[in-house]
Amino acid sequence: MTEQQNSLTPKQAAKYVGVSDAALRLWRSRGEGPRHFKAGEKLIRYRRADLDSWIEAGLSEPAGRVVGPSSSVGKQPTAQQ
Repeated sequence: MTEQQNSLTPKQAAKYVGVSDAALRLWRSRGEGPRHFKAGEKLIRYRRADLDSWIEAGLSEPAGRVVGPSSSVGKQPTAQQ
């Protein structure tokens, strides 16, 4: 798959991860959510691999503690002591 095929628009990325494009826009403005990049001056794009990593980070840990996208409005999990 080429880089262009791996990059998604915000609308496509939102559908891919199961949130609204408004949620992605809000998270971008807060510096949260999945990694993204600018393609040109204004075009925002998401790589599938970055979205997959962000989703993976949100899966339940073995102890049953849920972390990631659904637990803290787009923030990546942090280590607990």
